[in-house]
Amino acid sequence: MDALKTGWDFFQNEILGMQWLSRLIGNLLTACGLDINGKLGGSICFFLYDTIKIMLLLGVLILLISYIQSYFPPERTKKILGRFHGMGANIIAALLGTVTPFCSCSSIPLFIGFTSAGLPLGVTFSFLISSPMVDLGSLVLLMSIFGWKVAVTYVILGLVIAVIGGTVIENLHLDNDVEEFIRSGSSLDTPQEELYFQDRMNYAWEQVVSTAKKVAPYVLIGVAIGAFIHNWIPEHLIVSALGTGNPFGVIIATVAGIPMYADIFGTIPIAEALLAKGAQLGVVLSFMMGVTTLSLPSMIMLRKAVKPRLLAVFITICAVGIMLVGYFFNAIQFLLV
Repeated sequence: MDALKTGWDFFQNEILGMQWLSRLIGNLLTACGLDINGKLGGSICFFLYDTIKIMLLLGVLILLISYIQSYFPPERTKKILGRFHGMGANIIAALLGTVTPFCSCSSIPLFIGFTSAGLPLGVTFSFLISSPMVDLGSLVLLMSIFGWKVAVTYVILGLVIAVIGGTVIENLHLDNDVEEFIRSGSSLDTPQEELYFQDRMNYAWEQVVSTAKKVAPYVLIGVAIGAFIHNWIPEHLIVSALGTGNPFGVIIATVAGIPMYADIFGTIPIAEALLAKGAQLGVVLSFMMGVTTLSLPSMIMLRKAVKPRLLAVFITICAVGIMLVGYFFNAIQFLLV
C-alpha cells in the first residue's frame, strides 16, 4: 500500500504537477540573480512555470482527446444519441460532451446542428452544458492542481448539472423557444469517410495546433492574472472576500466569471492562485464553472439560436447548479484537500 501511495504521489506531483519543472525554473531564475521568494521573482517563476506546464499538458491532452473525437463526428454522435430516450439520452449526451471542444462557443454550433437534426431539446442542452464544463482535459488538469478527489468530484457534479439541466428543460416543453431557422433546419445523413490511424493522428495534430493558437492568449492572460493574485494581492483581502468569513463568496465568484471568456486552461491558474491565497475551494471551482459555462460571449452566441425565455431558463439552471456545487465543495473541503 505504501508503495502504491508513493507511486501515485510521484505521478501526481512530478508527472501531472511537473514539480521538476518548477524546481528547474526556480534554479534558473536564482542563478540569474532573482529572488523567487520575492514579489517580482515569484511572479516571474509562477508565470513561466504555469504557462509551460499548461501548454505542455494542453498539447498532450488535445492530441489524445482529438484522436478519440475522430470516432465521433456529428453524424455519428447524432445516431448514437438517437438510440436512447428519456434520462438515459441525457446521460449519454452529457458523457459525449466530455470528448468535444473545450469552450462553450465551440460547442454551440454542434448544439445547433443536433437540434436541427431533430434530437430532443433536453438532450442537446445536456450536451451543451457538459461540453465546456467537464471534458477529459479538465479532469487531468484539475488532478494536476487540486488532486484526484477534487477532480473526480468536480467532473461528476458537472455531469449531474448537465443531466438535470437537460431533463428540466425537456420537461418544460420549450421547443418553440428555439429560433425558427433551427427548428425548420435539416441535417443530411452523409456517409462517413473511413479513417485510418494516420488520418486520425493527422486530424489530432491539426486540432492541437488549431486549439493551441486559440487558447494561448487566454492561457497567458489567465496565468498573468494568477501570478498577480499570487504575489501582489494581500492574503487578507482574498480571505475577506472569498474565504470562510463571507457566505456569499460562491455567488460573487459565479457572477464574476460571467463577463469573462476563457476555457478551463485559462481559468485554472487564476483558481490556483485564489486557493493559495485563502479562497474557499467551492468559490474557486464556482468561478471556473461560471467562466467556462456562462461567459457573456457564449451567451450572446446562444441568443442567436434560442429565444430569451429559453436562454433565461438555461442561465438560471446553470447558475443555480454551479452555486450549489460551490457550497457543496465548501462543506466538504476538509475531506478533499
